[in-house]
Amino acid sequence: MVNRFYTSFDQEAWGGTRKSDYRTAFQVDRDRVIHAHAFRKLQSKTQVFLSGEYDFYRTRLTHSMEVAQIGRSICHYLLSQGGPLEPDFHIDSDLVEAVCLSHDLGHPPFGHSGERTLQELMRGHGGFEGNAQTLHLLTETMFQNESGVSGLQPTRALLDGVLKYKKLRREFPEPPTNHFLYDPQEIYRDFVFGGAAIPAELHEGEALNKFKSVECQIMDWADDAAYSLNDIVDGVKAGFLTIDRIESWAAGEGIDAENQHHLETLFNAIRGDRLESVFADKIGRFITACRLRPRRNFMAGKTHRYAFDLVVAPEALREAAFFKTMANDIIFESPQLQQIEHKARRVLFSLWTSCWNNYVEKGVRVINILPPHVGRLVNAETSVDGKARRICDWLAGLTDGLIVRTYKRLNDPDFGSIRDLS
Repeated sequence: MVNRFYTSFDQEAWGGTRKSDYRTAFQVDRDRVIHAHAFRKLQSKTQVFLSGEYDFYRTRLTHSMEVAQIGRSICHYLLSQGGPLEPDFHIDSDLVEAVCLSHDLGHPPFGHSGERTLQELMRGHGGFEGNAQTLHLLTETMFQNESGVSGLQPTRALLDGVLKYKKLRREFPEPPTNHFLYDPQEIYRDFVFGGAAIPAELHEGEALNKFKSVECQIMDWADDAAYSLNDIVDGVKAGFLTIDRIESWAAGEGIDAENQHHLETLFNAIRGDRLESVFADKIGRFITACRLRPRRNFMAGKTHRYAFDLVVAPEALREAAFFKTMANDIIFESPQLQQIEHKARRVLFSLWTSCWNNYVEKGVRVINILPPHVGRLVNAETSVDGKARRICDWLAGLTDGLIVRTYKRLNDPDFGSIRDLS
């Protein structure tokens, strides 16, 4: 059955015509993401706690899988509610799955600590932003190899789905630290919009960054649902979130009756050793808190992806925000995670400096630090900013374990051998 929700406009691929087979265009998107090296690397990248420390913590990979499951379930739930969706007119769950699986591809090692450090290092060279880096991977560097670089040939709908932010870095009054696209990525934004001129009102403030396709909105809420609840589960298991710590935090927050109920539910789940089942039920409620609302805008005539907004029940939004604040204040601001931030800065700054001194501002004695094909890509760049971007791409693509081993090989006299090449 043909799904009338999408047209050839949505299925057009960036970078050329793709071969057709038994799969839909969006199934191809999903399959290519799953089989990509960059996706597999997420199993060894930090979500909250360093990957590999314990086997029950979420990594970027398991988080992405959970977001994909929630995203698919939202699609199925919305279709089950009937109009405006129908069996032959519905949001494609394969597309949403591909968007959700892709949404964190651009995140560097050490989680948000690594992202903040790369933002600092790239401040004078075009900036670094996790979402923009995801777009960079999908369109340019996903299949980086000895002969150069190439992207995934994603469909317009997939590219649009991962674009949580659409405002270029140069379009801000002052260079932002996050929530922007790299300036050279304007060509992909133009492609996403099919060459349509962006209305002036969308260039005001954060309006353009809030202008998202319905698939992007589903991914965004699925992401919020996953980490606002699952970070709490991991935090309790890790011993960061104890009843005493939560009560001490809540005492300074001015908790209202609604959030007091959330606290009591959390405490009862911890005491009864039912945390995972209780929070799994909350995921289900976050899914059924969704509905669609028609909207009008300059893209609605081109694609149904902009003809609808995802509306989430206010009580679900408030609950997610409450648990996100709790996780940030108690877990992310803890001395343990601040120590990870310190380590991320030290490791990334050291490797950046080593690369810079040997590939950009070369001294008398130059050594080969980067993998050969990456070194050739850096040397082939004619501008300092271009070389910086290549170095940044390499650093952002490293896993937690690999970046630590590389740092040790360069700085620890007792670590490494001629056989330790990865």
